[in-house]
Amino acid sequence: MKKLILLGLITLLTLSQAKMVDAIAIIVEGEPITTAEIRAVQRQMQVSKEQATDLLIQDRLQKSAMKDVKIAETDVDTKIAGIAAQNNLTIPKMQMILKEQGTTWNNYRSSVKEAMKKEKFFQENVVSSIPAPSEDELKLFYRNHQDEFTIPASVNLIEYSAPSEESMKKFLQTKNPKGVKSRSVTKSTKDLNPALLGSILQTQDGSFTRPFNAGDRYISYKVLSKKGKVNMSFEAAQGAVTAKWRQQQQSKALKDYFEKIKTNADIQILR
Repeated sequence: MKKLILLGLITLLTLSQAKMVDAIAIIVEGEPITTAEIRAVQRQMQVSKEQATDLLIQDRLQKSAMKDVKIAETDVDTKIAGIAAQNNLTIPKMQMILKEQGTTWNNYRSSVKEAMKKEKFFQENVVSSIPAPSEDELKLFYRNHQDEFTIPASVNLIEYSAPSEESMKKFLQTKNPKGVKSRSVTKSTKDLNPALLGSILQTQDGSFTRPFNAGDRYISYKVLSKKGKVNMSFEAAQGAVTAKWRQQQQSKALKDYFEKIKTNADIQILR
């Protein structure tokens, strides 16, 4: 998936060079790559000319391969509504924020649609070809990458509690502490339940976790800092191990896919 995001970034970089008059260096399936684009990718991504050229060729191959991928406009609407909901925004509020950032609504819709096309292409052509891992494969991957599966030994927090979910949500939106109790706590990560630990680890220092139902009250934690480092057991890390294994396999499968279509592609090197 990272490779697809990277290729999307390549597209943005090359579009920024569109006004520069320069020579065509390569033609991939009828689509030109200019020397200005190659230099732009080299500069922006700090890679060699050869690496920049390869990334641009992959970008053009991806566009060619994706030309028949269709996304319905109603699916784009649903996707945007989901993004807005995740960020506690209404569509009009999202449109206003995008306008303030200099992005038109049509351009935003187009970028979301393009991302959905890439995801659909990725799922159909790469993910579907990867078999599910066995537990032995995951354990071997865990042993070979054990340093990647560590967590902080302890976390420094401020615990906020409110009598209802509504009052907690209001506090998180306004940061007005009226009716909300707070206390500073330091917790050992080995003593935290998996759901709370996961939420805290995903929360940046200085930010708040999502609210938790604690029975007679709702709790949210402001994460102040994370200290130390301890290795996770395979059982505790299995979800993360599976995700990293899948990510590695997907990157390899995507590279192999583009190498395969590159072999049969119409690529003309002009300079």
